[in-house]
Amino acid sequence: MTSPAHTPCFFAARAVFLGLAMAAAAAVQAEPIGEVDTVFKFIGPDHKIVVDAYDDPGVAGVTCYVSRAKTGGVKGALGLAEDKAEASIACRQTGPISFPKPLPMQQEMFSERISLIFKRLRVVRMVDKSRNTLVYLTYSDRVIEGSPQNSLTAVPVDRGTVIPVK
Repeated sequence: MTSPAHTPCFFAARAVFLGLAMAAAAAVQAEPIGEVDTVFKFIGPDHKIVVDAYDDPGVAGVTCYVSRAKTGGVKGALGLAEDKAEASIACRQTGPISFPKPLPMQQEMFSERISLIFKRLRVVRMVDKSRNTLVYLTYSDRVIEGSPQNSLTAVPVDRGTVIPVK
């Protein structure tokens, strides 16, 4: 008799679990850089502006810094507050730029929930082939209606390093 740990279903479930765990580990993680308080709250954390760094997972040597409002108070402490849609982005070359594999012309680099259910902050990388430049856009969207507020930055790549595109 075969034990349950040696059945094909067990091995398939184990492979799926390991695949999901590896995908979660490979996801872009924010590295907190700093924060400043903007409004004092008697109960719960203060409203603040936070600054996070994101290394571009598709481009070695590029880091994006995103600043955004974070709502405090009781709702903020409980994760029920809806953060403001405004964000600012600055991406910089932080090391030698290299490309492990060809890039799509446009790709979402990062996404983070900024309200309980409906709103997300997104960072999208675009390739400007004619100028050999990486362009990064940050904006927020909702299930029903997004925000036109956005911020843009660009990282020129040395002409000696051609950006490989799919």
